[in-house]
Amino acid sequence: MIEHITQERSVPVDWGRIKTQVPSAVNADATLAAPQKSKIQKKLLQWFKKCGRDLPWRRTTDPYPVWVSEVMLQQTQVATVIPYYSKFLKSFPAIRHLSKANLSKVLKAWEGLGYYSRARNLHRAAGIVMNQFNGKMPDQLEDLLHLPGIGRSTAGAILSFAFHKDAPILDGNAKRVLSRLFAVSGSSGEKKTEQLLWQISESLIPKGFSNPFNQALMDLGSLLCTPKEPQCSQCPLCDLCKGRASGTPERYPSKRIKRTIPHVESVSGVIKKDGRVLLNQRPPSGLLGGLWEFPNWRIEGKQRLRLREGLRKYIKQEAKMNVEVKEFMGVLHHTYSHFKLTLYVFVCRHLNGNGKGEWVPIKNLRLLPMSRIDRRIAQKIDERIM
Repeated sequence: MIEHITQERSVPVDWGRIKTQVPSAVNADATLAAPQKSKIQKKLLQWFKKCGRDLPWRRTTDPYPVWVSEVMLQQTQVATVIPYYSKFLKSFPAIRHLSKANLSKVLKAWEGLGYYSRARNLHRAAGIVMNQFNGKMPDQLEDLLHLPGIGRSTAGAILSFAFHKDAPILDGNAKRVLSRLFAVSGSSGEKKTEQLLWQISESLIPKGFSNPFNQALMDLGSLLCTPKEPQCSQCPLCDLCKGRASGTPERYPSKRIKRTIPHVESVSGVIKKDGRVLLNQRPPSGLLGGLWEFPNWRIEGKQRLRLREGLRKYIKQEAKMNVEVKEFMGVLHHTYSHFKLTLYVFVCRHLNGNGKGEWVPIKNLRLLPMSRIDRRIAQKIDERIM
């Protein structure tokens, strides 16, 4: 891990100076008397002092690594993020390095973490910070919100953790804790519920202590106030929690009705030619934008009964080349956020035609950024069968 992360530590908390913040414009059903608010603040901060997680991004107040960690943590668990965070900062130790880097290199460092728009937005935002803010991360909410990939909660985390400003956060863990603590009904994705939770989050911050308080909210939601089987008996706020008092804390927040996601079947060709394979690079925006992939086509209707012939025709019509479809490499499955994919993979031998795409030496496949499923194909490739 880079030097500035291992040497800097979080600012220590003076536990005797915690003050109560009186809420403004909070729904009456979600308010508590000032002494009760003080109890929430003190109990949570004292618990955090004893039980808070020691995470690498908490060992610095440098806005850049704080920003990187918060973006990585969007929709991704801490255990998954830690190795990527370390590797990413070794590759791009400062904003200027990230802004000057080739996007393909950035995507490669992100490979396997998923939701690649986060990496693209991080790269774009680094260029904006260099050009418009002289390379320094802005410390104002409005400026942060104008950077690609930074929403209100991520901005609040940066302001709180890096600049020690009294800014609220509302990530998934905080939403769950506050929804249960105040028995806020309604889905956290609904506008009115979201607004109410933001008001609660802001009202609870002890002046001058947003950094440890916000981190404590996150840790409580991750360690104890979990989506299923919350450990209420160990929670420092159990005596103040309206959700626990109801007897069914798990029903807060209300769950969204899960929509049925479609199942897509596709066929892919690993087309060989003189120790190289044909790859295409996806458009810079959209799903898996900027990543490299093996040529593939969606299967429609009865085409799944004649995969080999269909693949040969696809390649001839769309890739403008003739191939011989040879070994069947297998079936791969992957679930994306909005569809499930089943991919049938065949090895193909190039016969003639220039084709569309780029011929890449097999030994260089490891250098290119790929989606998880295409990386699995690349790992299956053995020059002995090519």
